[in-house]
Amino acid sequence: MREYYLAVDIGASSGRHMLGCMQDGRIRLEEVYRFENGMKNREGKLLWDAEHLFAEIKNGMKKCAKQGKIPVSMSVDTWAVDYVLLDGSDNVLGDIYGYRDSRTVGMDQKVYEVIPERELYARTGIQKQMFNTIYQLMAVRQQTPELLDAAETFLMLPDYFQFLLTGVKVSEYTNATTTQLVSPEEKQWDRELIARLGYPDKMFLPLHMPGTTVGRLKPEIREEVGFDCEVALCASHDTASAVMAVPEAGGTPLYISSGTWSLMGVESETAHCDERSRLANFTSEGGYEYRFRYLKNIMGLWMIQSVRRETGDRYSFAQLCEMAEENRSFPSRVDVNDDCFLSPESMTEEIRAYCRRSGQPQPETVGETAAVVYRSLAECYGMAAKELEANTGKVYDSIRIIGGGSHAAYLNQLTADAAGKTVYAGPGEATAVGNLLAQMIKHCELRDLAEARNCVMRSFEIATYRPRREKEDV
Repeated sequence: MREYYLAVDIGASSGRHMLGCMQDGRIRLEEVYRFENGMKNREGKLLWDAEHLFAEIKNGMKKCAKQGKIPVSMSVDTWAVDYVLLDGSDNVLGDIYGYRDSRTVGMDQKVYEVIPERELYARTGIQKQMFNTIYQLMAVRQQTPELLDAAETFLMLPDYFQFLLTGVKVSEYTNATTTQLVSPEEKQWDRELIARLGYPDKMFLPLHMPGTTVGRLKPEIREEVGFDCEVALCASHDTASAVMAVPEAGGTPLYISSGTWSLMGVESETAHCDERSRLANFTSEGGYEYRFRYLKNIMGLWMIQSVRRETGDRYSFAQLCEMAEENRSFPSRVDVNDDCFLSPESMTEEIRAYCRRSGQPQPETVGETAAVVYRSLAECYGMAAKELEANTGKVYDSIRIIGGGSHAAYLNQLTADAAGKTVYAGPGEATAVGNLLAQMIKHCELRDLAEARNCVMRSFEIATYRPRREKEDV
């Protein structure tokens, strides 16, 4: 009898329930449910609607029951850094903020009054991003300290949803590392750092690796969704799951987990906490089997997603790529990592304003704007590849692009050209696949990560893009 596994993969703009099973030595995927997500602006705050998301998690589970495809186990992954605080009765304290909210403005300096930026990086290996949990918690301490006083439990969002499913609180390692509060040596919370910052030590639970059993569904959840199953930890940071699904194609690759954000890096046995890495704004996030993801956060497809939304979704992403290619001679470029693009009122206007400030022609059409975004992204990837080689002392012969951005053929070709490396693109649902891989390894469907990655290569279509000579890049 075929055994199914359920990956609940929730991204910043949408979520999906993906059933996976092994068939003839290949992983078979089936999307059973998809739903919209997004931060809600409430009284000037950017918040997540956790009640809505949990209801959607259960709705997707009901679809599995309706189809008669009952999973052996399930696991939830989401984006990084965001969290909930629970009181002694397990009620949520305060609002559940989204990482794009502006409450962290100035909180970096408050943190650096306690621990200098250079020392913090040397201690954690995590790059500075104003939305890192360390700064979010400092905002709570400065603005609503009574919430920290009342907090009994800190849970990252996937851990919170799995607590709602099982009644069991378990904190997962890979997502926790993005808080900038975990020791890369001990692979646990840096309790000394937490105490120095004045955050309650008691609310941070011990960290566990993907493959750990959380529990089984609570009776009331079983009755509501129509089945029972095990809930297990995957690599609950979506990038950590996506990198598990990097296909094995030989060679020495870089990877880009390409979605709303682009995460470009390599796997490393140790964290890079050196000053050169800090100044280049690289990070060493925790991964499966304590591998580190030495990478750079790049703004990613958020920019083109925002431009598309501002047109009223008039164009598909494929059409935007075609329009960008038609306007490939438009000369302007932007720094996609500039903070001005993090959460602007209008991405289109922000791109024009950046071009004006930098003395470049400003795009006037959607096609010109798309050309600026795609070309700027590709050039940023090319520069990041050179930085990775300089920082690691290695030469990488190819780039694996995984995630939704692997379908952007035009951008993939531009990336191959900019980096001068062959690009292998796919699978598109890498995060869900990685979520499933952790479950399948736990249940001995796959022996280990190496076998899992070979299986990914066999199971999914992988497109190849080779760098063009300059005269062909027209």
